Amino acid sequence: MDLKRLEGIIEGILFAAGDKISIEKICELAGIDKKAAKLVINNMIVSYNNNSSRGITIREIGNGYQLCSKPELYDYIKAMFEPKQKSGLSQAAFETLAIIAYNRPITKAKIEQIRGVNSDSAVTKLIERNLVKEAGRLDAPGKPILYETTEEFFRSFGYKSDSDLPIFEMNEIPEVLESTEEANDEKVDRDINENSQI
Repeated sequence: MDLKRLEGIIEGILFAAGDKISIEKICELAGIDKKAAKLVINNMIVSYNNNSSRGITIREIGNGYQLCSKPELYDYIKAMFEPKQKSGLSQAAFETLAIIAYNRPITKAKIEQIRGVNSDSAVTKLIERNLVKEAGRLDAPGKPILYETTEEFFRSFGYKSDSDLPIFEMNEIPEVLESTEEANDEKVDRDINENSQI
């Protein structure tokens, strides 16, 4: 088989494997013996390492090989694996947060009654962001969980207490949220990322 063809086959196998793959498996897949496989792979390693424009190399690990990015590219590639910054709150999360803030403590059923839609995802997101927490259970059939805002909520939005919350009718909340979401979104996201570390 042509050397270039063999290199292409082995390169494809290593790429598809993603992780280390044994020399025996490479031989089996490529249909060649171990001596030929090692010769081709060693040639590929030299070729990759001598070509500064290539971003990949092949590493020998134990009894196998792995296609890897070159160590000198670490600073460029590490960003792919760093935790992504949390995105801002959605409109649904803002609405849910406002309902909890103005009616705390409140059950999820009551939140959904006010919003008219399922609010599981929004409540979960707010808990993850430490803006809402469980506040015990309602003394009623099923003992539903009560939710209330946290100190992080007041700190993130710049309120000292409930008395600092703006006063408006419940039917005005969606419009108010829509007009203030862009301004608050960046502040909440920054504060949560810096202080909550979640």
